[in-house]
Amino acid sequence: MNGRYRRGHVIAAVAGLVMIGALGVFGATPPDRASAGRLPEPTGGYGWPIKPFDQPHPVRANFGDPRTVFHGPPTARTLYHAGGSYTFHHGVDISAPEGTKVYPVRDGIVVFDSASHVSVKSADGTVFQYWHIGASFPPGTLVRARRTVLGTIRHAVLHVDLTEIDNGQVVNPLAPGHLTPYRDTTRPVVAGIRLQGDNAGHVLFPNLVSGPVWLVAEAFDKPSLTTLDNWRRLPVTPALVTWRIQATNGNVVVPTRVAADFRTTVPGNKEFWSTYARGTFQNMAVFAGHYSYLQPGSYLFLLAPTRFDTKSLRDGVYDLVVTATDIRGNSSSRSLRFTVHNAPVAAPAEAP
Repeated sequence: MNGRYRRGHVIAAVAGLVMIGALGVFGATPPDRASAGRLPEPTGGYGWPIKPFDQPHPVRANFGDPRTVFHGPPTARTLYHAGGSYTFHHGVDISAPEGTKVYPVRDGIVVFDSASHVSVKSADGTVFQYWHIGASFPPGTLVRARRTVLGTIRHAVLHVDLTEIDNGQVVNPLAPGHLTPYRDTTRPVVAGIRLQGDNAGHVLFPNLVSGPVWLVAEAFDKPSLTTLDNWRRLPVTPALVTWRIQATNGNVVVPTRVAADFRTTVPGNKEFWSTYARGTFQNMAVFAGHYSYLQPGSYLFLLAPTRFDTKSLRDGVYDLVVTATDIRGNSSSRSLRFTVHNAPVAAPAEAP
């Protein structure tokens, strides 16, 4: 891999982290120089920011995906213990070739502009951000949906990141009533479930567990449409991960609980490691300057933000059932059978 190619992709891989700081800036937008009263109040959903506007385009990164930059080499120790920058993806990455023109999804007023993105506020106060495009619009400029070219997709990035902010909170652009048309008929996958002694990969043997344990599941989805770049077929996060515990006869002993829910918004970044489990990393992750070219990510979810105490269950055999669901309601489940034994073990009788 040549240096120029690598640098371009490292920038693309970590650009989402820059967005987090920018969101704080946008919390206090400069006053519009053009009257928002000229703009029609938006109704219903909105089309895509690239042509054709009324057809779905490949989405290669979902709302809520992990964004990870590790301050250490690509080793297991780094993965489970190193510091770094760990954030939730605040938008969706729409795949398109270099030079593709990007348009506003709604009429609005430019409220922020930089060399890499533009932020547009619509008449109802919703702010849309368009990342990884070359743009030059001073604040106060009126831009029109489907008419104004905000910029073009930049070299080596091959996508536009669309972020939607409503009342100061990022929202999922793929939720019904937002970006449309959007179709997804595939099901997410729960690839594995495990019980851990800690949040650092220490897996317990499920045939006999006792006391507090961490509940961890690996779950992912695949893009509904195949992308045209090197991110094709790489995983994305499900919109919802839930779990329950039931007896072997099917009777539920721990009702359904939510592990992660990105259907509407995402948690604050300080909750990253209480949503994702250690061992999580993004597609083509960065480890202290090493770019994991073409390597898929690993999405591990902490089913509960703290350890689950098996003493809350009677000794016996149970099934931990995990379900992953996408933004259109497609889902699949997987179960792990485990045995709880917290009662004291009787000492063996002495031989006569």
